[in-house]
Amino acid sequence: MAIKNGDFIKLNYTGRFEDGRVFDTTDEELAKKEDIFNPRGLYGGDVVIVGAGHTIEGLDEDLEGKEVGYTGQVVISPDKAFGLSDPKLIETVSITKVKDRNVHPGMPVEIDGRKGIVSRVIGRRVTVDFNSALAGATVTYEYTIEKVIETETEKIQGLLALYTGMRDMEIEIADGVAKIYTPTGLTFNQRWLMAKSRVVSELFKFIDLKEIQFIEKFEAETEAQPSAEPAETEAEPAETEAEAESEAEAKSESEAEVESEESSEPKV
Repeated sequence: MAIKNGDFIKLNYTGRFEDGRVFDTTDEELAKKEDIFNPRGLYGGDVVIVGAGHTIEGLDEDLEGKEVGYTGQVVISPDKAFGLSDPKLIETVSITKVKDRNVHPGMPVEIDGRKGIVSRVIGRRVTVDFNSALAGATVTYEYTIEKVIETETEKIQGLLALYTGMRDMEIEIADGVAKIYTPTGLTFNQRWLMAKSRVVSELFKFIDLKEIQFIEKFEAETEAQPSAEPAETEAEPAETEAEAESEAEAKSESEAEVESEESSEPKV
């Protein structure tokens, strides 16, 4: 069956510049070989929704109509890749704006919260290109469509992994209600806070759900056994106080599981 817009698929890919250099890949070994490995990244394939903008436009368009198992490549022009270079984003500033005064062309810098690359240095004036490093580039993507995701649980898990970098979250679905059990630390994760509303919107749009609940689960920790060996490093005072407070709270709590829920329902 041909791939169509709205399908959830597992996609493996490698993006290259015209000179063959790899700038993005789902292949962990290739990422290490090309020195672009991100220890916090997910490898082994992404779950994306075709037509939802989860990949660059040129690749997204090329997926439609292909079959599961398809392997091929597509050359993508800048306007459907990472955009054209905008001359307005190339600025000349005083060298005093740069933290490292040993500035030189090609050096990455951050000025007033914006990241850019130094393109020229004349006296005490520095020209910085704030365009994306990929702006204006024609790129080639080699990709394989591994499979179409069929179950609602896998679809939700795949979408959450795409936005949070966390795979295999616990999901329960019954009568059109999806309960998503989120790890404790995710509540204050900036990446998640920015993406949460979009995740909800896409789940309602592409999966037949009436309600979505994000449940943050807490479980009482078992009492730690004393270590036979001394700690290698001494805790800072602030850390010691925090640990003492945590222990006191843990002792006062029951062993029962505590769940806090927040629900999202589609607007009528």
